[in-house]
Amino acid sequence: METNVENIPGGTLRSERIAGGILPKVLNSFDMVAIFVAIVLFASNGAVMAGGAGPSAYLYWTLGFITFLIPGAIVTGQLGLMFPNEGSIYIWTNKAFGPFMGFFAGFCAWWPGILVMIATGDGVVSLIQQLNSSWLTEPWQQGLIIFLVIVFSFILSILRFRVTQNFVNVIFVAYGGAILLVGLAGLLAIFGGHPAPVDYAGHNWLPVPSTWTFYGTVILALLGVEVPLNMGVEITHPRSITRYLLWGSAVVIAGYLLITFGVMNAVKPVSAQGSPAAIAQAVQSSFGAVGPFLGVIVNIIFIGFFLFNTAVYNYSFGRLLFVSGLDRRMPAVISRVNANKVPWVAVLTQSIIAAFFTIITFVIAPYALNTGLKPADLSTVIYDILQAAVTVIWCVSMVILFIDVIIIRSKYHEDFIRARLAPDWVFYVCSILGLLASAVGVYVTFTGPWTSLISYQQWILWIGGIGVISLIIGIALFFVGQRSVKGDVSDEEIIAQTTA
Repeated sequence: METNVENIPGGTLRSERIAGGILPKVLNSFDMVAIFVAIVLFASNGAVMAGGAGPSAYLYWTLGFITFLIPGAIVTGQLGLMFPNEGSIYIWTNKAFGPFMGFFAGFCAWWPGILVMIATGDGVVSLIQQLNSSWLTEPWQQGLIIFLVIVFSFILSILRFRVTQNFVNVIFVAYGGAILLVGLAGLLAIFGGHPAPVDYAGHNWLPVPSTWTFYGTVILALLGVEVPLNMGVEITHPRSITRYLLWGSAVVIAGYLLITFGVMNAVKPVSAQGSPAAIAQAVQSSFGAVGPFLGVIVNIIFIGFFLFNTAVYNYSFGRLLFVSGLDRRMPAVISRVNANKVPWVAVLTQSIIAAFFTIITFVIAPYALNTGLKPADLSTVIYDILQAAVTVIWCVSMVILFIDVIIIRSKYHEDFIRARLAPDWVFYVCSILGLLASAVGVYVTFTGPWTSLISYQQWILWIGGIGVISLIIGIALFFVGQRSVKGDVSDEEIIAQTTA
């Protein structure tokens, strides 16, 4: 008979005890870096910064790295070394605040992954359109492609994990090569004697009120530092935790700077720099006769990246559902694993939810609702609203993360000291910087509408309404799950049910 300590703040969860015996250890340091980059480094963000902020983009990136990415990596590394379990923030917050906040933090971290899968599918659509602007012009066609991307991600995510990760690693290397080409395009544009399309006058390097919102854009571009540790028990060695945070952060920093640099110097006119298409355009315009060919190659690599990236989101966020199932915060069936030792029901559940929202956004709403907007415009509005609302929720989870480390330092001081990565004052500084940066991310999402197709008031109402409803759903799920928690179920019984 198992002693039920799950309702004791900081008590051991069933998932902590048994997840490591169910899932195999397969992830090495390189795998973790590839996952981290897939989650965080979206090349299109570099183009947005280049076209919107001009030379001040470099300062905004630097501020974001110092105030958000690096503090997030330090805090994640400390918590990951102390509690290298499956579920990352779900486990850490349970240690700091108990089961309710643990589940709530896990929900806030999980929910964004669902709709980001739609975003990566939409990235595939945009890149296909760059190959031929007459393709995929109707919302239903775009929705069909996104649906197929989600189906592909499901199939890839339930294979043997080593096989899936090998595919992701290959795409990661190709993606890195494409980003290097974009950076090289910027150098060739400079040394080719062509005048820079951007005004590099001194005053343009400094932030001004009209560009302050781009700091928020940077924060939103750097979300996800803790996600690879959703698979904490599947890591082969604890040193992979600090290595992926160190090298992954370095790759993300270099990648965003290279893309911003390449687009800013190689793409003309400046008005074209803010588009995702500017990335391939930079390569096309700087490599002479082979430029058009290389531009197509870069585009194809980026399509592959977003295609496999969707699978990374699917299997990494699925682990949060898996541990919730083990702890019976969610239906027991959701923790089932297949013959490959992959939590396939959790992945399937996410895929169904993402597919549902895709059909609503791109197939039903654009043609069924009479809003006065064109079908394509309406699908854009719905998509932007959903993504912005989820961004706010993701920032809420980061707020909890930066508070977790301070509480855990106090409650588990001896364990904290044994795994300490830096002096205590560093964690206080990281917590303060991370909290402020996360707050800015929420603020600019509310105050800076992503589309001009609806009014500012409508934007705030929709974002706030969806955000509040989502958080209420998370709270309700906890109390529903609480009724199903049974203290007289042994670990052996749960393992048998999970692997049946």
